[in-house]
Amino acid sequence: MTSVPNITPLDLRQEQSRLQQLVQDILLEARKQGASGAEVGVSLDNGLTASVRMGEVDTVEFNHDQGFGITLYYGQRKGSASTSDSSLQAIIDTVEAASNIARYTSEDPYAGLADASMMATDLPELDLYHPWDVEVDHGLEIATRCEQAGLDVSEQITNSEGASLSTHQSCRVYGNSHGFMGSYLASRQSLSCVLIAGEQERMQRDYWYAVSRKREDLESPESIGTQAANRTLQRLDPRKIPTCQVPVLFAAEVASGLLSHLLGAISGSSLYREASFLLNQLDKPLFPEFVSIYERPRLRGGLASASFDNDGLATYDKSFVQDGVLCSYLLGAYSARKLGMTSTANAGGAHNLRISDSGLDAPALLRQMGSGLLITELLGQGVNLVTGDYSRGASGFWVENGVIQYPVSEITVAGNLRDMFANVVAVGNDVDHRGNVQAGSILIDGMTVGGD
Repeated sequence: MTSVPNITPLDLRQEQSRLQQLVQDILLEARKQGASGAEVGVSLDNGLTASVRMGEVDTVEFNHDQGFGITLYYGQRKGSASTSDSSLQAIIDTVEAASNIARYTSEDPYAGLADASMMATDLPELDLYHPWDVEVDHGLEIATRCEQAGLDVSEQITNSEGASLSTHQSCRVYGNSHGFMGSYLASRQSLSCVLIAGEQERMQRDYWYAVSRKREDLESPESIGTQAANRTLQRLDPRKIPTCQVPVLFAAEVASGLLSHLLGAISGSSLYREASFLLNQLDKPLFPEFVSIYERPRLRGGLASASFDNDGLATYDKSFVQDGVLCSYLLGAYSARKLGMTSTANAGGAHNLRISDSGLDAPALLRQMGSGLLITELLGQGVNLVTGDYSRGASGFWVENGVIQYPVSEITVAGNLRDMFANVVAVGNDVDHRGNVQAGSILIDGMTVGGD
């Protein structure tokens, strides 16, 4: 394998101080230009991706991105501009651009910074930063081991779309003219493998991946490659099934999508636009009583942890669904004002969303389902949050008497999210921890599966 030169990574701890000073400078410039209020968000990203395909170097990518988002307020008129240039003149020009936009926009009675009294004062360190200064050749060697482990599982693994190691670190800074300044460093490491089994019309593909803050928490390259191979082999020779109405078990790796649709429906922007099927449903039953859905934004080492939101408000533990009842919307300062409510410190979204489980593992959920469909992949974007209608392409496995019988493909699964939420039968304890929205497998009764 050809040796690839390394690039010395940035010391983000030094960059953090530089960016904080730049935010102060921008806020000062905004004041000079007459703004009654201002806020600045800065992001700095740095990382390496090393990929191989069939034992050869595929790509090596170094990334370094920096961006400043500047918003000024003149009373209740708002203007925003952005730049990637941190030079003094670029900052002056960008502040001036935001100022010009604000001066000529219409007044918005809900515009403005979050109230000064609500600014976060307690910003604990959340153990998010564990940079990995991996050399390129070592990264390629790890990716090669991952891919080769998958190729070695069976002669039926005939090809590969590659294995990829990615190491990423970032710095985020937010400040506003109330005097709030918050920043944090974060890291993210990932390793993935995509394999192909069979030949010609019998070909099937599948993948596996791992992601974590720390390199020590990643699964081994051999484990990821082997899982990718086994998942791919299980998909060989899929069958079609007739259209039917049956219980459907969403495997953990796709079940999080159902909760993401819930977040979309309870977000402030959807609600004040009256573009949600959950409009005016606060404090009403939505799920069975055994279901609670909550966020833990200050979880140490969490993949989506943050001590403050995009408005500078302190994040806190909260439930969105408690004992089956929708008990909170997802609001930032602006959407809360539009709805006549109070911000839930969720400007920018939820953090480390979880769902309570029924104490059952994946095999137990299959036994409880009896006969029905296990979904392991979803395709398309057929979800209408205005009506709640849900229809997506899918593939997975047909199950009888709690035992997987054969793979199925070229099917659709359809229902309405309101009915789907109400008809949740069980939630597994096989939680997929690899994202912001974390869930175990979710069993839903009586969905329509479209086949032959």
